[in-house]
Parts: sequence; C-alpha cells; structure tokens
Amino acid sequence: MTQHKSIDRGAVATMVLTGLRDVLASNDMELPPDLGEETSLVGRQAVLDSIGLVTLVVDLEQRVESEHGVVIALANDRAMSMRNSPFRTVATLTDYVCTLLAEEHGA
Repeated sequence: MTQHKSIDRGAVATMVLTGLRDVLASNDMELPPDLGEETSLVGRQAVLDSIGLVTLVVDLEQRVESEHGVVIALANDRAMSMRNSPFRTVATLTDYVCTLLAEEHGA
C-alpha cells in the first residue's frame, strides 16, 4: 500500500490546470491568455462546455487515482447539492479535490 503524503494544494492546482489544458487542446480550443486559478469552468465566461467539463472531471479522477492511489468521485451527490458549485473555477475545483483527498487520507 502506498504511504500517504500530505496534500500539496499547489500540486493539485497544477494537476487541474494540466487537465484543463489537455481538454482544451483535445477539443482544438484556444488556451485563454490568463489561464489560472480564477479561470471559470462553468457559467457565462466558462472556457468549457458541458462535455468539456465532464471530460475534465473524468480526467482528474484518473489523475488522482494514478498520482495518489485514491479513487474519488468528483461529480457526486455532495458536489451537486453544494450551495456553491465546486466546478465554478479552477480554484474551487482545486479546493474540492484537496478536501476529498484529505478526507481519504484521514487528515
């Protein structure tokens, strides 16, 4: 079994941004010049459509499993019932992934 390491928010943010870049590239979409934690994932100024968001979520779940040895479900009942969607921006998604990883690691 893999030894659990502390959750590095910066590494998770990098993972989210890498996944986002990959999804945009695979859909032949332009990278926004200001791609970062404030980038909108849903809503009026979103860089992704609904299929792109689903693709990003699946990609992140696979990356988390590969890099952390933990299976998490990002699009679960908890996420869908939250007052503020964890999928609004790169930052909110990063924080949500960190929360789920911390729970899985018993932190």
